[in-house]
Amino acid sequence: MAEVIVTGGAGFIGSNFVHHVVAERPDWHVTVLDKLTYAGNLANIAGLPEDRVSFVKGDIADADLVDALVEKADAVVHYAAESHNDNSLQNPRPFIDTNLIGTYTLLEAVRRHNVRFHHISTDEVYGDLELDDPARFTEHTPYNPSSPYSSTKAGSDLLVRAWVRSFGVQATISNCSNNYGPYQHIEKFIPRQITNVVAGIRPKLYGAGLNVRDWIHTNDHSSAVLKVLEEGRIGETYLIGADGEQNNKTVVELILELMGKDPHDYDHVNDRPGHDLRYAIDSSKLRAELGWQPKFTDFRSGLADTIAWYTEHEEWWAPQKAEVEAKYAKAGQ
Repeated sequence: MAEVIVTGGAGFIGSNFVHHVVAERPDWHVTVLDKLTYAGNLANIAGLPEDRVSFVKGDIADADLVDALVEKADAVVHYAAESHNDNSLQNPRPFIDTNLIGTYTLLEAVRRHNVRFHHISTDEVYGDLELDDPARFTEHTPYNPSSPYSSTKAGSDLLVRAWVRSFGVQATISNCSNNYGPYQHIEKFIPRQITNVVAGIRPKLYGAGLNVRDWIHTNDHSSAVLKVLEEGRIGETYLIGADGEQNNKTVVELILELMGKDPHDYDHVNDRPGHDLRYAIDSSKLRAELGWQPKFTDFRSGLADTIAWYTEHEEWWAPQKAEVEAKYAKAGQ
């Protein structure tokens, strides 16, 4: 049996990966290491078989804890991160502690124990593209981060590359576009708008809403990460995307339409400082080398499934709703 540690496995993308591994690799055991900040939720992994999934509450920057866990592992899949851009603009320090110091701590542990390491990163490390630029990000795009969040993720990527080259750590990196799907914290764009409609609040759109994101269903992200973990070439970076470019205005209007509302029944709010214009992923390396393909290729149907999940799981998000909206209101957003 393979023993795999998933850092941040109680968060949105990490918990979906845990569900995917349990379903797809019946002989694997997963240990979830999560600090349970506001973005982590044990309900995300509730109901999974206890003989297949263990939970440890802890900080990835706790060297003694990390070392004790990694010593018994075959692989570490590193999702844990402070990840909300708005939060990084308000208080960058937690992003330094988790994304840089935490990643360093994990790298030193896998180096000591010769354990396979896969690092989850973001396309935001590349900065942004012009709205009318036909180009997409590739594995060779220069880094150009624009926020404390994306700069600390860029830094953590570079640490992984250095530990591979300098110390022979058995690591790979993947940079993914914007995920959507079940268990995403309602501070994030898509679930915030869905839960606004359910709660009778008008959705909110930054500025004119022309900023473009390259959306991927979290289940497709999970299948790609598993493919890279098992078959990826050590030291390589793979970009994960599903050709899902949509501007924010279109997404809000589609959410309203799918929920039976007037597609124009939303408010424009102050734009985010330094708001990146466009992200777009070229995932041809992943597809050509490893044969991966996304299953959720129709954004409309994937969004409909996501709306259904949040509508049916109001008990999961309702306790957080008032606090999230109060924080945004204070920022004029």
